[in-house]
Amino acid sequence: MSATMSGSGSAPCRFAHYFIICGIDNETGLEPDALAALYQWLEADRQGKDPEALAAGENFDQSPLKRTFKSKVLAHYPENIECSPFDQDAVNMLCMPKGLSFRTQRDSRTPQFHSFLITREDGSRTYGFVHTFYEEVTSPQICSAMQTLLQMHQAEHNTSAHNCPSSSSSSSSSMDSLASSLDEVESPSSSSLSQGGRRSCGCSGEGYDSVRDTLYVSKAMCLITPMPFMHACKRFLSQIHLAVTSHQPPPLPLESYVYNILYEVPLPPPGRSLKFHGVYEPILCQRPGVGELPLADFPLGEAFRLLGVENLVQLFTCVLLEMQILLYSQDYQRLMVVAEGITTLLFPFQWQHVYVPILPASLLHFLDAPVPYLMGLQSKEGTDRSKLELPQEANLCFVDVDNHCIELPEDFPQFPNKTEFIKELSEVLLSFGLSPAGGNTSPGPAISTQSSTLEKELKSTSLRELVDDKRNGNLGGEALDMLELLQGNPTLERLQALAKRTGVKVARLEALAAGQKAVGDEGVGGRSPVEEEELRNAKLNVQLREVFAARFATMFADYESFVIQNSPDLESWLTNREQMHNFDKASFLSDQPEPYLPFLSHFIETQMFATFIDNKIMSQWEEKEPLLRVFDGRIEKARLYNVRAPSLRSSVYQKCTFLKESAQAIEQRLRKIDHTAIHPHLLDMKIGQGKYQQGFFPKLQADVLASGPTNKWSNRTCSTQRRVDRHRQQNEHLVLDNDLKEKYMQEARNLGKNLRQPKLSDLSPAVIAQTNWKFVEGLLKECKMKTKRMLVEKMGREAVELGHGEANITGLEENTLIASLCDLLERIWSHGLLVKQGKSALWSHLLHYQAREEKNELLSESPVSNGQERRKSESSVGLPALRVSVIQDMRHIQNMGEIKTDVGRARAWIRLSLEKKLLSQHLKQLLSNQALTKKLYKRYAFLRCEEEKEQFLFHLLSLNAVDYFCFTSVFTTIMIPYRAVIIPIKKLSNAMTTSNPWLCVSGELGDSGTLQITKNVLEMTFDSAFRPHTHISIAFKRQNLGKLTTVQLGHDNSGLLAKWLVDCVMVRNEITGHTYKFPCGRWLGKGVDDGSLERVLIGEFVVPCNDDEGGRGAKTPPLQRSPSQIRRISITSLTGRGNKPTTVQIQESIGEAVNNIIKHYHKPEKERGSLTVLLCGEGGLVWALEQFFQHGFRSARIFQKNVFVWDFYERVVAFMDNADQIGDLQEIPEPLGLNCESFCRYVNAINNMPRNIGKDGKFQLLVCLGARDRLLPQWLPLLAECPVITRMYEENALLRDKLTVSSLVGVLETLNDFPITLETSFTKSVEL
Repeated sequence: MSATMSGSGSAPCRFAHYFIICGIDNETGLEPDALAALYQWLEADRQGKDPEALAAGENFDQSPLKRTFKSKVLAHYPENIECSPFDQDAVNMLCMPKGLSFRTQRDSRTPQFHSFLITREDGSRTYGFVHTFYEEVTSPQICSAMQTLLQMHQAEHNTSAHNCPSSSSSSSSSMDSLASSLDEVESPSSSSLSQGGRRSCGCSGEGYDSVRDTLYVSKAMCLITPMPFMHACKRFLSQIHLAVTSHQPPPLPLESYVYNILYEVPLPPPGRSLKFHGVYEPILCQRPGVGELPLADFPLGEAFRLLGVENLVQLFTCVLLEMQILLYSQDYQRLMVVAEGITTLLFPFQWQHVYVPILPASLLHFLDAPVPYLMGLQSKEGTDRSKLELPQEANLCFVDVDNHCIELPEDFPQFPNKTEFIKELSEVLLSFGLSPAGGNTSPGPAISTQSSTLEKELKSTSLRELVDDKRNGNLGGEALDMLELLQGNPTLERLQALAKRTGVKVARLEALAAGQKAVGDEGVGGRSPVEEEELRNAKLNVQLREVFAARFATMFADYESFVIQNSPDLESWLTNREQMHNFDKASFLSDQPEPYLPFLSHFIETQMFATFIDNKIMSQWEEKEPLLRVFDGRIEKARLYNVRAPSLRSSVYQKCTFLKESAQAIEQRLRKIDHTAIHPHLLDMKIGQGKYQQGFFPKLQADVLASGPTNKWSNRTCSTQRRVDRHRQQNEHLVLDNDLKEKYMQEARNLGKNLRQPKLSDLSPAVIAQTNWKFVEGLLKECKMKTKRMLVEKMGREAVELGHGEANITGLEENTLIASLCDLLERIWSHGLLVKQGKSALWSHLLHYQAREEKNELLSESPVSNGQERRKSESSVGLPALRVSVIQDMRHIQNMGEIKTDVGRARAWIRLSLEKKLLSQHLKQLLSNQALTKKLYKRYAFLRCEEEKEQFLFHLLSLNAVDYFCFTSVFTTIMIPYRAVIIPIKKLSNAMTTSNPWLCVSGELGDSGTLQITKNVLEMTFDSAFRPHTHISIAFKRQNLGKLTTVQLGHDNSGLLAKWLVDCVMVRNEITGHTYKFPCGRWLGKGVDDGSLERVLIGEFVVPCNDDEGGRGAKTPPLQRSPSQIRRISITSLTGRGNKPTTVQIQESIGEAVNNIIKHYHKPEKERGSLTVLLCGEGGLVWALEQFFQHGFRSARIFQKNVFVWDFYERVVAFMDNADQIGDLQEIPEPLGLNCESFCRYVNAINNMPRNIGKDGKFQLLVCLGARDRLLPQWLPLLAECPVITRMYEENALLRDKLTVSSLVGVLETLNDFPITLETSFTKSVEL
């Protein structure tokens, strides 16, 4: 974190920018909190009530001691700083997020400390540290006003008690529970129950009497700093408060201390430590060096204690994946500690979205934001989480800090090596005596007023230190330099050791060392417990952070290799930023270990990763971003120590090696202070002003605090700063016109970010409306980018399948893109939501729609016609049309017992609609019910912006251009109804069969088993031209078979009409509507064709054609299918119709078939698809080898049956058996003899099996078994050299060309490297 900012004076180099006092303004008196009123206005507007009527009424329900009143910034010094303008509204709101609170002497008035930060629109941050205490109210007007309010409240309470027995009423508003966050956390006395059992409301002993009671009001002191030095600021403010409440006045007026910290204490330079003085004791702080992790002073140990290691790692993963994070706690400081802790652990990445660790009550509508956010919400004591209804929960990580529990979103990938990672973090925590489980811890000790003896001691030390500067931990400059030189010199050290042994004393050196040791001892032995605790926290912080940083250094060790840098200069890169791919995601993922992929595939899609890569690319032309510089330095260092081949990615866990040295660096800085700031001193003040009065913060003299000194230090640093600025501007001018560059930079950096930060200062309804409009625009832009990305990636994949270029999307990546589309739809549906049931806004809307439609259906007593259509798919003869409607698809999802939650159901419904190419159509149907949309959504919601809604549906419509199997491939265990139709060739005589047919459908996930079809279930249908069609239909239900690959069709050859000529089989998934066609075009029967009684058919996906559907014509290439009827006949009988392939074509087709199988094995296992298609489908290995064996084959015989290739094989086996008996085979060389034996064994086994698969089926099976068992290359030479070949093949046949055979053997041998597995439908009943 850099502290160099442009600005006049020495502000950028100063430790603190502002000192602020907030509290009650005695002149304006008690004013209701305007922000609370605004919240009520928003809430009334949300509920559809009249906000104006509500604003007019006074809130008497609550005791005045618990109401929020308006606080004001009473004073701030200096007036303004150019580099960090003072934002009065934001500071007031964050110093006192609940406004003023009142107490009486009976209540606990323990001071509280909390921090906050303000993120500006450019992403830069300033930090605020606030000490809140209670001060007695001296104004009689305010005391009497409080008493009057209390009397009115009691009167109101008594009336309501008479009118209605129950004292509390609840509203159905989903945001009411959030309103409770507005209430003051109840003090112990206010939570007591009255004797009637009801909570007392200020009537009995809890009220306020201006005569008897003392009234106290909250007041806050705040320091605004450019860097998060939390511990130092906390100690400074508590010492100031101690000075105010002490019996003795402080050594110097308070102005001296405030002036000192504002103008005389510098920021410590990187890698150095600094000591400055509070009222009573010195305060230390240190800043990490250039190569170290950036400054983080919030106690990480506390965050781990509050949540436990397991929860914190889960929360960390949610933050990395840019989900919506809501922290929930009674304590503001806890919210800040967890939020800052978790964001510092992101190194080298940075949170890019809305970041509000303390969400003021007036900004509760920001929980409606449809963007990733990290926000902290203050809870009321005793508020139950179940009562807290949030606008969107589908992608929300809810962190209940006080109860140490966390609610995670669904479908949540785990952090890589999570178990080992948690173990390493636990070891670090245990070494500091902390339990990894976290659990109940009391909040940090509240700041209490200390005893007078301690005060006296502190004061006397501080006065002594003002006199004796040697006690500051510093020696005189020259002496210290000399000691360092002597101690660091090995030669002198050896001489000194020698001198000691001989008894000679080096007096001067020993005196120096003793002086330094005395100072050092005071730093350890004399170190206060507070300082020891700070040192321990700092060491724990850095060690925990190092463990996290080491994980990223391991995971992204080679990230630079995948950064795509293809722009000649910064200007062209910034101009084309949106269209360019900056990171090769597919290659990066393919290089990662398998267990890392679910997390990494999501993470590399986030904005924080994109920004990190952008910074890397921009570092070519400008100075490296500090976090990136440190990270790259670490990777370099790791490479020097640990040379590993980039190709060998391993998921073995590597522990962090920097733990000790990082802790030592901090300890050294705190043990040996580098700089001491000027001491507080008397200022040139008017006498008599700001007189000390115990317990009251004095009015400081503004004139002395308005501006700082013009000392050498500030001039020097600022002149350096000006020089650096001038140099940078000259450079920028050379590269690019400055304004233009700034414009491009902002656009490039904000790409994909809808809104960085809510503006805290202006909260008028107009500004809120404008913010919501930004959200709407942002959602539309995000939808456009997501759908475009999904299309480009998917079409790129399909182009590869068609033979163009390289694939750039994996199934994993596709799944990630679809998951992020589901997330986007959830965010769109939860924007501006009024009414919601369950956690999913989209499913809630669907349920409301379903209820209305079913009600209308009952009223009209007719099926739901609204939006229903019947959808016929091309060539789906015999398949009844499928009903298509939103409700129908909802019912499919509701019937799936595997999905337990609404969020899961919504995601399943989106996936199903996307797979059916109905997503845009369904959502259009859902939103056409405008009355329902108006009832469920506020008027500014995205879904009620007509133009944007239309564009959004159009972007979704574009996804119909490609095929997704995102439902089928994810829900693999559900039961799915299928319908199969067997369509005979159209002549009726061939369509009849008396035998019993059977069917077995196989897919990528399993098969249906044999389905017996009852005889004579022949159905007749008519097409649009009234031509009759007959077919056999069967419906069955099986666990999801995945994409369908093959169908086995056969019959038992019984009866008179046992021969059956089948055209094709159609099978449809009745949920997704996906239809597959399995062409056959051949006979099944003895004594006809090749005598087969069963055939294995290969499927092709039938693309539905809907006239009104987008993306028509842009369809996915069809999958492979069974070789067609025409091709079969032309090959198996040379009565062929069609041209014979040339020798070159045959050789090319074999090469291509083998190549496709090799490519199949080079894909990730989950994405390979069906190997059966590559072996037996059109263009597959069997098909190509059949062409090879048919070349020059004498198959036709006059007046005889056709001869098949299988006949040739049988004759070869007969010849070998015969030769073996005569003894000819003895002379054959050993390998060839073994090949003869194996070939005969396989052919005989296929012939002897009980299945009747015909001669072509047997040929197919032999090729598949030969490929599986790596025997094909050994059988070919055997067949080529067998004497039978001369009788069955012509001279020019390829099988008789030795050169061709040997090259073919070489090609087939490449398959030996791969484990080919066959579907059971092929291999069953083969006894080898």
